[in-house]
Amino acid sequence: MPAEMDALVRVLGPQVLAILLRRGADFAAAEDAVQEALIQALSTWPSDPPREPKAWLVAVAWRKFLDAVRSDAARRRREDTVAVEPTGGEVPDADDTLALYFLCAHPSLSPASAVALTLRAVGGLTTGQIAAAYLVPEATMAQRISRAKKTVSGRRLTAPGDVATVVRTLYLVFNEGYSGDVDLAAEAIRLTRTLAATIDHPEVAGLLALMLLHHARRPARATDSGGLIPLAEQDRALWDTALIAEGVEILQGALARDSLGEFQAQAAIAALHADAQTVDETDWVQIVEWYDELVALADSPVARLNRAVAVGEADGPRAGLAALAELDPALPRYRAVEAHLRERDGDLVSAARLNAEAAELSVNSAEKHHLITQAARVHESLQSQPWPRTD
Repeated sequence: MPAEMDALVRVLGPQVLAILLRRGADFAAAEDAVQEALIQALSTWPSDPPREPKAWLVAVAWRKFLDAVRSDAARRRREDTVAVEPTGGEVPDADDTLALYFLCAHPSLSPASAVALTLRAVGGLTTGQIAAAYLVPEATMAQRISRAKKTVSGRRLTAPGDVATVVRTLYLVFNEGYSGDVDLAAEAIRLTRTLAATIDHPEVAGLLALMLLHHARRPARATDSGGLIPLAEQDRALWDTALIAEGVEILQGALARDSLGEFQAQAAIAALHADAQTVDETDWVQIVEWYDELVALADSPVARLNRAVAVGEADGPRAGLAALAELDPALPRYRAVEAHLRERDGDLVSAARLNAEAAELSVNSAEKHHLITQAARVHESLQSQPWPRTD
């Protein structure tokens, strides 16, 4: 498939699906009709391109949906629905596209199902691509998407959606990163850009800014062999300054709305890291202040854990340890954070032990390798220390 046509299909498919759903089509039946229309387009457009591609797709998909309905006796009451001509005029999609985001991030879906359905219906990815990105069998992903479709079937796209659920779903997509031939971080940015162009909401802008600021550091995050490089050790010359500038500009526009949300607060923290030319120039005091805002908005253990790290940098390791002591030691990354703070406080014995324990608990191979390396480094430093005099 030519790249231009592939890109057009990726953009138009979700829009057409949203329009059919708005007209009352069942989710699964609507998606089947859209897929058939896209297949027909791929075979006819190269020799006979339509004047209005989207209108053509809507008309063909709707007719295919009606044909399927007419073949089902239980749905004959829908036969009176009027089809749109393939050569019809403009087909509005702004409201429909936005509604599709809300439907795929429906509160009745689990986070995993919402993410999968969003990638399938809004992102236009195939089930195989999504399965490869999540490193699960295609049959497993197909079942997950099928269950999600059944959950949202029959839900009309008329009620206002929950923006918070939508942005959280997109945030989950972004955090999955990338694997195989699908870059989920880039896909999340693309989808969030589309959403930001559709709805004027400060938290959508905050999420987009956060994604851009984090994505800007991606070239410096890993070694050639895939090893993890912590923020403090990254080569900042590799950071994408264009993405940083765009993210900061979007964030400033969102903050000017004076309607602070958790993603704007996270983006502000990321912007402060991006603004520092070296790790020593990081404004840790202001970062702690933004973590205080974030904890007030969304009092999550992860936010408090990261705040403890920032406190340790701003006010010293013992202050960081005091903040950490307020949290549950069973929290993921707790031991890694404590190891960092103990080492900064000069307690190398505890730091080596805690890094080793953190490595045993980690389920991420890159993080596990990094923690093992840290434990070995601290242990080596401990061994190289001169023994205290006894005379």
